[in-house]
Amino acid sequence: MGYFNTAWRHIRRGPFQSLSALLVVTSNFLMISFFAFLLLGFSLAIKYLEGKPEIVAFLKDDYNQVSAQSLVTDLEARSDVREVRFITQEEALKIYKEDNKDNPLLLEMVTADILPASIEVAAENPSALTAIANDLEAKSDLFLEVSFQKDIVNRLEQLVGLIRTIGIIVSGFLVVVSILVVSVLVGMKVTIKRKEIGVYRLLGAGKGYINFPYIIEGSFYGLGGAVVGWGLTFLAFWQMRPKIEPFFGKIPFYPETIYPYLFLLAAEVLGGVLIGLFSSVMAVRRHAKK
Repeated sequence: MGYFNTAWRHIRRGPFQSLSALLVVTSNFLMISFFAFLLLGFSLAIKYLEGKPEIVAFLKDDYNQVSAQSLVTDLEARSDVREVRFITQEEALKIYKEDNKDNPLLLEMVTADILPASIEVAAENPSALTAIANDLEAKSDLFLEVSFQKDIVNRLEQLVGLIRTIGIIVSGFLVVVSILVVSVLVGMKVTIKRKEIGVYRLLGAGKGYINFPYIIEGSFYGLGGAVVGWGLTFLAFWQMRPKIEPFFGKIPFYPETIYPYLFLLAAEVLGGVLIGLFSSVMAVRRHAKK
């Protein structure tokens, strides 16, 4: 407990320097948490879409109903097809009204004649999507357009890859900044206390007694910055949930439980403590040689 009391005394005696270090580390972990939360959300969306591989083929207005029904029968017989649904224009209108029931403006002037009929095909696995889509696209006399979720998944994966790359670069830069700031602050305090440290050494104090309080102080900045940075990001994401979820619709962007966020918190706390430890040890060793 003596080491912790001494470290707390160091923090209280230099409140502005300590607050500056804590704010820098907090702002850095704020950005790190932001990228981590984004990656978590998009990863959930990709996992959901990959688990429900689906193709939607929109029929022309003058499509042949017999040919369309025959195609549905052929699709149902395929081993790589899990489910086939034929959506008439009337059913498409019901789906449209249900999806936009909270926005009356979008329901005005919309009739069944405006919406195309469609055939929805759910594949057994994502790898079968391309073959099924190619077979449907070959029937240009029936379909206006054939779209499938592999395109969406590929775009999301590209976006996640871009976010991950930017996140790694930015996070690495911010970690270096945090290490430098904490190291400079702790080193400055060690320098200021040089005469006092000299007296302790003359009295027979060991390196642990002298160095541990500074190491604990550096760890405190890392721990506090990680917790506060994560907390602010979590509150911001949670407040934005009513606006973000309608944008994704049925595709999940937020996990069902808080545990994934707590896992991120644990990882960031561990990272923050390691940053503080490394920074303070580096500062203490550098100034101890002087």
